[in-house]
Amino acid sequence: MNIPYGKQEITEADTIAVVEALKSDFLTQGPRVKEFEQAFAKYIGAKHAIAVSSGTSALHLCMMSLGFKKGDVGVTSPLTFSASANCMAYLDMDVVFCDIDPTTYLLDIKKLEIQLHNGLKPKVVVPVSYAGYPYPTKELYTLAQKYNFKIVEDSCHAPGAYIKNQDGQIYRSGDCQFTDLAIFSLHPVKHIAAGEGGVVTTNNTELYEKILKLRTHGIFKDESLFPDEPWRYELDDLGYNYRMTDLQCGLGLSQLKRAGDKVITRNQIAKKYTEELSDIKEIDLPEVDENSFHAYHLFVIQTERRLELYEFFKSRGIYTQVHYVPVYKLKFYKDKNIYNDEDYPNTESFYKKCLSIPMYPNITEEELDFVISSLREFFGY
Repeated sequence: MNIPYGKQEITEADTIAVVEALKSDFLTQGPRVKEFEQAFAKYIGAKHAIAVSSGTSALHLCMMSLGFKKGDVGVTSPLTFSASANCMAYLDMDVVFCDIDPTTYLLDIKKLEIQLHNGLKPKVVVPVSYAGYPYPTKELYTLAQKYNFKIVEDSCHAPGAYIKNQDGQIYRSGDCQFTDLAIFSLHPVKHIAAGEGGVVTTNNTELYEKILKLRTHGIFKDESLFPDEPWRYELDDLGYNYRMTDLQCGLGLSQLKRAGDKVITRNQIAKKYTEELSDIKEIDLPEVDENSFHAYHLFVIQTERRLELYEFFKSRGIYTQVHYVPVYKLKFYKDKNIYNDEDYPNTESFYKKCLSIPMYPNITEEELDFVISSLREFFGY
């Protein structure tokens, strides 16, 4: 067998959608982009959505739109893909990490509050909905009001995830009820695959309009500015070519139609893993609060025998992954000599044991049973 940790699902309907886009009058900057943005905003529950070239460019545009500059402080989790921090480094901001909660694996709000109380003054916090666990942005918003910082939610793992409050109110990852901006990735292993691509969501119309310009070099047209030169365009902010094509948006639109069902399937897979692996004392399984609906981009187990298990799986054609090498361990950040491993004990402990096992909606029952039986055999159960 050849079983990856994650995999896209491409159907005949997806193929037809891309071919239709290919045969249309627009390969880029056409009507499918706006159509996808509107459909995505509706699915997530935000007022606005902006389609861009990747989750990384989405993060970069968020930082730019908020006007940050060299020396401004930003905070994020060390347990994330490096883009969550890189987006701040692009602007020469000072990147600060906050350790994770050992149960949820999310940036620990209590530890952040201690850092803030001790004098940390960030301009922005970038919480990460790691593995698909929805981040409690309402709690973070309370801190943001007190300490005056912006919130940009990295929801790449969590479209479809949500939290239900005790009063029955639901807030969804990326709906921006308690954040300024949020971002998503459309990479093939994510919930909604468009080859490459990303999305920014926001309820702030001013930020929405600014990001629309920044994703296209900062260029815009306004005929009232040049009545005698109707061909003229203007550039008042230096932006980038961060557009998403009509081909990608055509695929994204088709994938969106199945997005809700795929999250349910991911939860069914997680339930089976939990039920059939819970008796193995040598591994720790993810725990989810009863008020949280997990999107399960990843299913991450922990074991002291990670390397042995990784190699055993590989010998059987089962390909796992470690998510992630803590960002402060990467050379670009390590060379700054300002981050110490001992400052992040929960991240260190998790990193030494974590392993993402196969999780994707189109995994077959045979493949899933093979992963489970192989894991049980390895531990002698």
